[in-house]
Amino acid sequence: MSARPPHTLSVAPMMDWTDRHCRMFHRSLSRRTLLYTEMVTTGALLHGDVARHLDFHAGEHPVALQLGGSDPAALAASARLGEQWGYDEINLNVGCPSDRVQNGSFGACLMATPDVVAEGVAAMRGAVGLPVTVKHRIGIDDLDTYEHLHHFLSTVSAAGCTTFIVHARKAILKGLSPKQNREIPPLRYDVVERVKQDFPHLTVVLNGGVKSLEAAQQHLSYADGVMIGREAYQNPYLLARADSVIFEDGTAPPTRREVLERYFPYVEEMLAQDVYLSRLTRHTLGLFAGQPGARHWKRTISERAHLPGAGMEVLIDALAGVPESVLDRSAETVEAAEMVTS
Repeated sequence: MSARPPHTLSVAPMMDWTDRHCRMFHRSLSRRTLLYTEMVTTGALLHGDVARHLDFHAGEHPVALQLGGSDPAALAASARLGEQWGYDEINLNVGCPSDRVQNGSFGACLMATPDVVAEGVAAMRGAVGLPVTVKHRIGIDDLDTYEHLHHFLSTVSAAGCTTFIVHARKAILKGLSPKQNREIPPLRYDVVERVKQDFPHLTVVLNGGVKSLEAAQQHLSYADGVMIGREAYQNPYLLARADSVIFEDGTAPPTRREVLERYFPYVEEMLAQDVYLSRLTRHTLGLFAGQPGARHWKRTISERAHLPGAGMEVLIDALAGVPESVLDRSAETVEAAEMVTS
């Protein structure tokens, strides 16, 4: 059993991507990596369909619920729901730069009001026994000095938050789209390293631009954890080596065939509950990225999984175009080959 905590490696919360089906697929790749929900707003929980937003499979653990909001009472009530539903952590989004989020007075714009974040954290910590964490940027707009970031961390940690997931980019709230905010502001890993030096008692997790486990290992030389975002979604097989490489638990990485053998029973379970196949398979499109058979896999699923009545036969046909050697090649062999050709 690994002694390294779940935060050592995690997959970022990503809107329209990290839903419950995505998380179960990722869990088929790694048993240790911490998984996050998409951001769920307090309004959606308190005035909408709670089960639709919070239901998840027991096999997803460890899994954290990310909340979007700023009102302390609403955050406390939503955190309480998350605890009742069985999540392992409650995370507050202080990093999303979208206009919709700004109009709701939460997300990255909250970096301008550390006291508001601290009040929300205190309210959630008073409502639940779960860890309450914060994911944030290194700054926003003109509030991008290290002194402001230091003040933010000091204020929020004084309210009892001990784990901060730091996206190593500032957010520009006016003039850049959310996509541009993930790419245009420069990455400042040095800022995250300084945060850990100045707050050694806090758990500091780095997020932003990490595209390999080897890069994650480098960041773990100064950070307590690394969060991988888009790369884990678009090239999910990189997670296959997470348990052995990052968590050092001694388990052999699964082959792609073994990943699918783990995931298919869940697919069958969901199909029996009338979930459309496309909702279950869209997260798997990148499983064979860069490998022979990848095009056949993606095309078959993209063309057929959304059709009425589509079932496991679509996946069987999609697999028929993938060479056995690709299905059964170990992750270590794949990594060695990639290192030779890179």
